Amino acid sequence: MLHLLKTASVVALLVGIAATASFAEENTAWRLFIADHGEPVVRALDAGTGKELGKFTTKAPTSLARSDSGKTIFAVQGKGDVVQAISSGISIGDHGDHGDLKVEDAKLLDVEFAGKKPSHFVDHGGDIALFFDGEGTARVTSEKDVLDGKANTRETKTDAPHHGLAVAFDGHVLLTEPNKDKPDELPVGIRVVDASGAQVGDVHSCPDLHGEAASGNILAIACAKGLLIATSGDKEPSIEFLPYSGTLPEGKSTTLVGGRGLQYFLGNYGPSAVVLIDPTSKEAFRRIELPTRRVHFAVDPVRPKVAYVFTEDGMLHQLDVLSGAITNTLPLTEPYSMNGHWSDPRPRIAVAGDAIFVTDPLKSTLHVIDAKNFAKTKDIAVEGRPFNIVAVGGSGETH
Repeated sequence: MLHLLKTASVVALLVGIAATASFAEENTAWRLFIADHGEPVVRALDAGTGKELGKFTTKAPTSLARSDSGKTIFAVQGKGDVVQAISSGISIGDHGDHGDLKVEDAKLLDVEFAGKKPSHFVDHGGDIALFFDGEGTARVTSEKDVLDGKANTRETKTDAPHHGLAVAFDGHVLLTEPNKDKPDELPVGIRVVDASGAQVGDVHSCPDLHGEAASGNILAIACAKGLLIATSGDKEPSIEFLPYSGTLPEGKSTTLVGGRGLQYFLGNYGPSAVVLIDPTSKEAFRRIELPTRRVHFAVDPVRPKVAYVFTEDGMLHQLDVLSGAITNTLPLTEPYSMNGHWSDPRPRIAVAGDAIFVTDPLKSTLHVIDAKNFAKTKDIAVEGRPFNIVAVGGSGETH
């Protein structure tokens, strides 16, 4: 009898599991968030259909940054002295062997971070650091608090207003050190402070500091003569200097993006080149010359070996990050000259699953490219001057 009861219990359990599994379905959802170049508006689009899902009025024209999780989009408004937050409406819960996909309406959250001239946004492990150039102040919050509608922050001040950045890293904050003699120029180093705001160790020298990115467990910060490389230490972040290779021509990186799936960084290096950076390799830097001047570049989070570069002749280039070779080139827009002001409306790239999206602000158009065969599939009309773009989404089970 005991054996029969055990057998019956196992059968019932298996039937229950099968019944539960039958209610789960694998689905994919991707959304695009696009900021207008001149108007204070952000549009949410369904990446598959191009249908507008929402239109959010901000306080000033904005640049966009997404959280690592994709749950939140931050609208950084340097001319509006505020950072606003948008819930993307897409979340993927991690259950080890699978993820649960939850899709809701995107919405502008009732939480704001005010301060003079916000410029830099960095999410590191759900801790978000916002830097306000006009104050020289970093404000650190958590994505959880933001989604709960709480504008809780802890502040760390520098010695002077400047164009800087901050990163919340292993319970510490990495903070730019302003040029004390000329604070209107780029920072000269990185200072590490603990949870109480006390400085830890000496300032790490980094003249002409501009640009940072994370890839895997490595954080890179661009300097005039190389990169500061930060990793986790026993009690505090470990920071080392990686000088530019002597084989590189004169120049520097000022914008970095971090690889996904593969640990590397892609940076600018001169007006018509990019550089691939592997801090763990003896030959850490590989410079790739481009046909014309570079406008924008992005990595592919789905295909780790691929990155994309848009150049001023209207071409989109596919870059193999292992070989360092341009493997495909696609004519996409009319030329967008890099002459003129740095903030003029020019195309930007985002990747959503198997699609690449490139904004074309002067044509009020969003170009869609199939990432698998690198061919344009369609154009989507977008009102105004679609400019800065971010993509969020993925696949998971829905119940």
